[in-house]
Formats: sequence, C-alpha cells, structure tokens
Amino acid sequence: MARAQRRHTEAVKRAEQRSARVMWAGMLVGGAVAVAVFLVPKFREPSEETVAPVEIEPSDSQADAATIEIEALRTRVLRRYPHDRNAFTQGLIWHDGFLYESTGGYGKSSLRRVRLGDGKVLAERKLDQRLFGEGLARVDDRLIALTWRSGQAIVSDLDTLEKRGTFRYDGEGWGLCFDGTSLIMSDGSSTLAIRDPETMQVLRRVMVHKNGIPVRMLNELECVGPHVYANIWRRQEIVRIDLTNGDVTASIDARGLLSRDEAARADVLNGIAYKPDTQTFLLTGKLWPAVFEVEFIPR
Repeated sequence: MARAQRRHTEAVKRAEQRSARVMWAGMLVGGAVAVAVFLVPKFREPSEETVAPVEIEPSDSQADAATIEIEALRTRVLRRYPHDRNAFTQGLIWHDGFLYESTGGYGKSSLRRVRLGDGKVLAERKLDQRLFGEGLARVDDRLIALTWRSGQAIVSDLDTLEKRGTFRYDGEGWGLCFDGTSLIMSDGSSTLAIRDPETMQVLRRVMVHKNGIPVRMLNELECVGPHVYANIWRRQEIVRIDLTNGDVTASIDARGLLSRDEAARADVLNGIAYKPDTQTFLLTGKLWPAVFEVEFIPR
C-alpha cells in the first residue's frame, strides 16, 4: 500500500512539472508576440498629397547633360614664337599687336608687355615680393591682375603698367578674363565667379560641368564671345564653356606642343590668348620656351 502511494505521488509531481513547463513556454511565446506587436509601428493612412502621383521633371542641367554633344578638337600649330623660359606664366592677353603677360612666384611675379615676334620684354613691372601673381584681364585702359592667396587684385595702367589701385576678394585667385561686361574668375574649383569689373563684387556663380560631372581645377581663362576657354591645371586639355549654363561644349587636346626634351624642363600648360584679327589662339605655359599660334580643328 505504501509503495503504491509513493508511485502515485511521483506521478503527480511529474505531471505538475510538465504543466509548469508548458505554462512557462506559453508565457514566453505570448510575451514575444506582445513585444513584437508593441514594436511594430501603427499603420497610418497616407494623406492624399502623398498618394497623388508626382511627375518629376529633370533639371535644365540634367536635360542638357543628356543631350549636349561635346566637340572633340585638337590644336594645329601655325607658328611658333620665342618665349622667356624663366617666365612662370599665369595670364596671357593679346591686345593692339602686343602680348600682355602676368607671371607668378614669390619675389618673381610681374606684369609684362611682350613683342610676339621675338619674345622681347618691352616693359615690365615687378609685383611686391609678398605677392604671387596669377590671372590677368584687360578692362578698357586697365590691367587687372589676380594674386594667389593674398585676396588682392592689382589694377595697373595699360600703357605704363604702373599701379593704379587694388580690389579685394575672398578665396584664391587663379584665372581671369573680361567678356566686355563682366569679369570671369576661377579659383581652382569647378565654379566660375562672375564679378563686377568696377568693384570685384560677385554677381553670380556658374558651376562648370562636362556630361553632368563638375570640372575641377579650372585655371587660366580666355573670354571669346559667349564662351570661356579654360585650361585644366596639370592636364593638357582646354575646355570651351557655355557661360549661360556652365556646359562644356568642346574639349581641346593640347598635347604635343613641346618636344620631349622641352617638356622635361618646362612646367604645365598655362596661358591662352585670342587673336580676333586671325581668329587664332596663342598658347604657352609656365617656363615654356615658346608661344604657339594655333587653331582648333576636329580630332
């Protein structure tokens, strides 16, 4: 009898243990479901504005980038002229039969009037040794020369090259040209600043892009009609830019102007001047031994 009671008691305990395990499992599952339900955000009916179909139109720049055809051009050399190979050329202008050139380097920067035929420097004014000369533009009877990191534009007399004043600007100065109305200035980025020629105040900015991709390291500039020609620093490429929207409309391959030996002793391409009488361009570079008169033709 006692043995039977013990068996019965053990059976009851085992049943109680099984019941307890089932109960705890159910509580755990139920808790997990409750937590999951609590964590799921409540569904909200979208507003009519969200549900309504939205038609997205491409921006002007995106549309242009998708349709514009970029001309592939190259240089054809017509003439070669001597150039001071010690001139660290930063800006180049052709006016009234002469070249006007700005050179760079601390303690070496200058403004020059140069005779194209033999490269002779006819007049020169040294800049303060604390200034590093950069791009150059002519506005009527004035020359406006940028400096690299000094925030100064030096205004000089076209005939005498004597200093007439200064303008201030923020950031770095690289390239400069005048389109007859405004100054266009580069700073090594992909953006050109359109400035008032009387104050240097920024009127607007233009982002330059090629097939929708920003073109960085824009350097020396030359304004020709509605376009700006810019060389890209450390590349033997010149781009033609539509200033109304920043599109690159032509890419000009300027490789091969110097021989291999000349190129080994020279620095980068830098210096673009337009000759309207012949519709040709004058190209040179930093420490180059020559100025090349070229035309741009299809590759």
